[in-house]
Amino acid sequence: MALWDELTGQADAIAIVEAAASHDESSAMTHSWLITGPPGSGRSNLAYAFAAALLGGDEATQRQVAARTHPDLGVLSTDRVIISIDEVRQLVAASQFSPSVGRFRVMVIEDADRMAERTSNVLLKALEEPPPRTVWILCAPSEADLIPTIRSRVRSVRLRVPDVDEVAALLVRRDGVDPDLAANAARQAQSHIGMAHRLATNAEARERRARTLETALGIHRVSDAVFAAATLLELAKADAEAITTERDAEERDSALRSLGVEPGGTVPANLRAQIKNLEDDQKRRATRSLRDGIDRILVDLLSLYRDILLVQLGVDSEPVNRDIIDRVREAAALAGPERTLATMDAIAVARRRIDSNVAPALALEAMLVSATRTTATRTPERG
Repeated sequence: MALWDELTGQADAIAIVEAAASHDESSAMTHSWLITGPPGSGRSNLAYAFAAALLGGDEATQRQVAARTHPDLGVLSTDRVIISIDEVRQLVAASQFSPSVGRFRVMVIEDADRMAERTSNVLLKALEEPPPRTVWILCAPSEADLIPTIRSRVRSVRLRVPDVDEVAALLVRRDGVDPDLAANAARQAQSHIGMAHRLATNAEARERRARTLETALGIHRVSDAVFAAATLLELAKADAEAITTERDAEERDSALRSLGVEPGGTVPANLRAQIKNLEDDQKRRATRSLRDGIDRILVDLLSLYRDILLVQLGVDSEPVNRDIIDRVREAAALAGPERTLATMDAIAVARRRIDSNVAPALALEAMLVSATRTTATRTPERG
């Protein structure tokens, strides 16, 4: 397998880290890196490819890094809303060991923007005085998501949003997806690599997305909006459960095996606390997964109203939702662009509210009621 195969459209970023890993004299090799870029741009993919290059770069090393089993690799990845201070402390402690088989010890933190300031300060101390052969690689959407003192101690590598054609080509090359399906998935995912992969390989995910857009297009009255909010929340829950259920079961089975409990057997009383901790972690991950599912729905709705707006403005641009362009045109004829912009603003407000822990059901309902007022079907007045 080629080291950089999981990336697409990031030649400039690859050149920077590849030069650093190869000790090219023109590269300023540092011991603290920050990889930034929009969701789906491949931040973690670049981080692990960089880690594999630092650790040796051969196929055996790549496989170990992919499995997160390399002895000189430390990883902090969370599906929860926030990274805990204890998790960072454990990783910082592990970073102090000398590498056992490679040139470096590499510590990767995905979603470093999920650290509170107190937690960030624990990491800061490790970045200020890292062991000579330890390399830190952080990932975050932007530099602004980290505290200034950490930003001043890392070298940043910025990723761009890949083109739809580049993402489609990756799906065809890496996953063997049919070219037409790959192109459609990449366009609907708006170049988000992970979501494009899911849409291209999961028929249920495609169906849930189609139902999301159909639900929004069917809103004409306040009562429709209330019903639609409940429908969208159920779709988000189904999407989140599809992602987490199988993984939760595998984790539980693995934990039981490691504790010596046979499948279907009773967990001894002295081991129940460990299983309870696992279940608590899974519940926290489910909360994050639901939030992510709702946000995916809101992003899909933004793409719908973006297409409607472009039709209203007469802009000749490739629609995201080309497969329902006739429905888009029908919706565009029902209101002016200022009303569509107001709807898009309402969606943006809902995203901020949910991110600030407002109950998703309330945020969705308020958003869709607002959308009703701005994009409702015109009906003749009764005489």
